[in-house]
Amino acid sequence: MNINAANKLVNKLKPLASSTCRPGANPCIGGFGGLFDPKAAGYSDPILVACTDGVGTKLRIAINSGIHDTIGIDLVAMCVNDLLVHGAEPLVFLDYYATGKLDLAVSKDIIAGIADGCKQAGCGLIGGETAEMPGMYREGDYELVGFAVGAINRSRVLESRRVRAGDIVLGLMSSGLHSNGYSLVRQVIERTGITWHAQAPFEANKTIAEALLAPTKIYVKACLAALATNAVQGFVHITGGGLLENPPRVFNENLALRLDLTSWITPTVFTWIAKKGNIDKKEMLRTFNCGLGMLVLVRPNDVETVQSILKTQGENSVRVGFIEPRKDKAVVLCGLSSIFS
Repeated sequence: MNINAANKLVNKLKPLASSTCRPGANPCIGGFGGLFDPKAAGYSDPILVACTDGVGTKLRIAINSGIHDTIGIDLVAMCVNDLLVHGAEPLVFLDYYATGKLDLAVSKDIIAGIADGCKQAGCGLIGGETAEMPGMYREGDYELVGFAVGAINRSRVLESRRVRAGDIVLGLMSSGLHSNGYSLVRQVIERTGITWHAQAPFEANKTIAEALLAPTKIYVKACLAALATNAVQGFVHITGGGLLENPPRVFNENLALRLDLTSWITPTVFTWIAKKGNIDKKEMLRTFNCGLGMLVLVRPNDVETVQSILKTQGENSVRVGFIEPRKDKAVVLCGLSSIFS
């Protein structure tokens, strides 16, 4: 480790971490651990929820294009959106950043993105680890891993037993591909021969890299506001496994999601990928979010209330399906022939 470079980086990061301060957390970069006080955050009987995630091969696009200022948002988003599925409020975040050789400008861009994501999620960036590992990573390459801890009062934990037949499923729009399916995306790009800095054929005024690096949307504030009504029965974060494999993770095996694929407009990037890659429609649905980053499950009588609250938080939602007794598949697709065409 270049100790002088590491010390310079720490000094640059301190104000970024301080900007994420929240009740219960007072970020102090440079110590051996980060502290959090649940009582100061207002929890009387908290259940802690912890998760970890990365950004996958989306990192390769950031590295190859030289665009590093949003990948940290992705890192935070992938963790805190998972916490939401349990009903947990994100409290603290830590990162692991490893590289072959520290580049202070690149490192600051990455950590600035992480701090931005933490502010969007309302959690404190209380620490992390930066490792310079020559021989393990090629110069210019790096790896990112995130760790988040959230909390929810014991009586408010979202569990699969709360979901029942007749519940309405609302969809919240994604900001793009988020952080899944990028190995397949890169194969499609390589097959077409398009460079990262070429004009994106599926989004105006952006290069391919800029469009594909659109950061994962963070749903924390909107979803926590909806959760506060006690009307929400479950959330589904659409990550790896797409719209086919993620929904069944939040309801019992005797239930199924009937998903209306015609109820939202699929962003053009997914149609472009499907056509250029000659990818089967069901494989697209099993790999990508296809325009829906989060699902919200509510009782029929609570739909308008929840949609109104989501809208006040800047999230327009659409009815995309409902829960029904399972006969065969866990996700029943309606309107498959109409998508990606």
